[in-house]
Amino acid sequence: MKKLWGGRFTKTAEEWVDEFGASIPFDQELVEEDIEGSLAHVTMLGECGILPAEDVEKIKSGLLRLLEKAKRGELEFSVAYEDIHLNIEKMLIDDIGPVGGKLHTGRSRNDQVATDMHLYLRKRVEEILSLIRGLQRALVAQADKHVDTIMPGYTHLQRAQPISFAHHLLAYFWMLERDYERFSESLKRINRSPLGTGALAGTTFPIDRRRTAELLGFADLYENSLDAVSDRDFIIEFLSNSSMLMMHLSRLAEELILWSSQEFQFIELDDAFATGSSIMPQKKNPDMAELIRGKTGRVYGHLMALLTVMKGLPLAYNKDMQEDKEGMFDTVKTVVGSLKIFTGMIETMNVRTDVMERATNQDFSNATELADYLAAKGMPFREAHEVVGKLVLLCIEKGVFLADLPLDVYKEASPLFDADIYDALNPRTAVNRRNSAGGTGFAEVRAALEKAKEKLNTP
Repeated sequence: MKKLWGGRFTKTAEEWVDEFGASIPFDQELVEEDIEGSLAHVTMLGECGILPAEDVEKIKSGLLRLLEKAKRGELEFSVAYEDIHLNIEKMLIDDIGPVGGKLHTGRSRNDQVATDMHLYLRKRVEEILSLIRGLQRALVAQADKHVDTIMPGYTHLQRAQPISFAHHLLAYFWMLERDYERFSESLKRINRSPLGTGALAGTTFPIDRRRTAELLGFADLYENSLDAVSDRDFIIEFLSNSSMLMMHLSRLAEELILWSSQEFQFIELDDAFATGSSIMPQKKNPDMAELIRGKTGRVYGHLMALLTVMKGLPLAYNKDMQEDKEGMFDTVKTVVGSLKIFTGMIETMNVRTDVMERATNQDFSNATELADYLAAKGMPFREAHEVVGKLVLLCIEKGVFLADLPLDVYKEASPLFDADIYDALNPRTAVNRRNSAGGTGFAEVRAALEKAKEKLNTP
């Protein structure tokens, strides 16, 4: 089959070579963006007097028919025409005749594909921003119900100090807020038009790049044609932002997996987000959380792959850059799916407040309260730390907890101890006292919740 670019060639490639080089199996994902870009381009060609109005209207009508078919999933693509651009051009020529070949006046596939991907990522990043907000709302809704729920806080996966469960959830809210900021800021670079820069050097036709940018809703232009067709920074930035987001989701997934285990029993995930075992009837596995944790590596891989593709490329376009798309498409699918699943898991999870609170009374996470108690009465903190460490060791030897020790044992350890020590050892008291900015004190957590709600309500 004759190639649309085949005039210079005397020999055609074998079918398997065409299949290896073709991108249409995956870049058909860009079909709507490709047609949208072409509609803007041909409109501009008409306005600039490069094409007659009759040709422009004929081309636009044909493109609009193709767009409607694309939305209905009725277009059939061929490897023989390599990519989405040549497939659409061939369909257009088949529909309206040779005039369809005028559509490509003043542009190249190089600036065309770059434009398609800018349009594609702009839509997908806006969707991802909306989904991040949805997950943040789910976290805030759960936190709102659990300001007074206390749980063990951990370092090194060892119980450290009691905290508010809402405080723990809000830590992820603020991680996601940084993700939201990164994706929002990336739109400035995504929302920049390469259309009209040609293959690498611009065009001799008197086109109006600002007009096509305006028609496509771009806020700015690439200032250099070489840069415009060879830049994939905006995709790398998207993959980097996605990797950061998936890392945050993976951390929360790991906590849900731990908390829903028999060893913790802090939460129970809804049946809709768990699976059973084919052999063990009692099992309820947190498979969706595990899958998101696993898919994080997939997104990291796409980032490393594109960085590697781009690191040695001279200006301007090179065929290597065809490898920029599949990872981008897969990352969009992975991130969108993960955010939707996570929102559902958080909204529907059952929090076992009694188990959480009981756990704070059966450990030594209140040891810091003792050290602070002594320090507040004038003992140097390092000395207080040693005194409390010895008391903890005594408890371990006796098989009891700090609240179980009689007052005379405390007074023997230090005359600064008094009967009020038992109130200080109460986990709820320990949490309530930590009202430094950003702390887990109930009043501070309520204030943090209001700040989070303000963020969600800010346009």
